[in-house]
Amino acid sequence: MAIKRTSHVVYDTTYHLVWAPKYRRWIVRKDVRRRAAELFREIADDFGFDINEMEVAKDHVHILMSFPPKYSISKVVGILKSISTSRLWREFPELKQGRKKPQGLWEEGYFARTVGDQVTAEVVKQYIRYHQRAERDGSQLDLF
Repeated sequence: MAIKRTSHVVYDTTYHLVWAPKYRRWIVRKDVRRRAAELFREIADDFGFDINEMEVAKDHVHILMSFPPKYSISKVVGILKSISTSRLWREFPELKQGRKKPQGLWEEGYFARTVGDQVTAEVVKQYIRYHQRAERDGSQLDLF
């Protein structure tokens, strides 16, 4: 990963973020998953985040990304989840069906890991790429 700069900060931060759809309702439609990935990239561009690797699977999202330290991890995840939810619901209103109170498309929680000495960016990239293949093959790889 390259060192990045803003007007007052020089930084090199990379995070592996994972979250799931609300109630673990799988996103079975490929067009919805594809659009969610496009939206995450659009949102990242709008806010100055860099997505290095991403997989929007049926039951969770993996993103390896970097963002300026002026943003907290929870703020970035909140931005990605809230904007993607509102846009996906606008484009795919059927996603709201069967929900008594639509309160978001994504679970409230998430997993976050910084990339460092043992878990390098390359290890996480390989894990995400393997997961992309495993999605098609049905197998799973352990990170450790």
